[in-house]
Amino acid sequence: MIEVGGHLVSDELTKENFICNLDKCKGACCVEGDSGAPLNEAELQILDELYPKVKHLMTQKGIEAIEAQGTFVKDLDGDYTTTCVDGNKECAYVTWENGITKCAIEKAYEQGIVDWKKPISCHLYPIRLTQYPDFDMLHYDIWSICSPACAFGDEHKVKVYQFLKEPLIRKYGEEWYKELELNIDALNQA
Repeated sequence: MIEVGGHLVSDELTKENFICNLDKCKGACCVEGDSGAPLNEAELQILDELYPKVKHLMTQKGIEAIEAQGTFVKDLDGDYTTTCVDGNKECAYVTWENGITKCAIEKAYEQGIVDWKKPISCHLYPIRLTQYPDFDMLHYDIWSICSPACAFGDEHKVKVYQFLKEPLIRKYGEEWYKELELNIDALNQA
């Protein structure tokens, strides 16, 4: 682990290679798992506000899930997550393009309809955050469905933290990311 701006960063984020390869995995992380995407409390109101603006981009099953359960739910652990279709199937916000998942919220963002890209947990994936009162711990969520991303990252020699530069800056700021790079450079030179 390295400490960056008061947060702990797992070594795997600095050593493992990763580039999403949607042509291979088809966005499986949006449709598999035992619950929806983790949400922080600030995101709950955002989802309530965005839903009417993104609804027209969603699947009928996604709309039905949100109409029945709400724009977010509490999972079995008591954590807030995105709503899922048919219990724990795909995220209600998933759309499909050429057999690959796409987030309806992100699609609306790209079209200029909304100014919020998607939940930060989705944007940061495969980084997962464990949040404590005074700091976050960032760790690499290793999942077999991402093996094409690992191979693609190996091919291009791109580390997890490099691939996820944009969401890391979105979450922690540009100065934090620069400090991360400096810490990694120092470790590589040691």
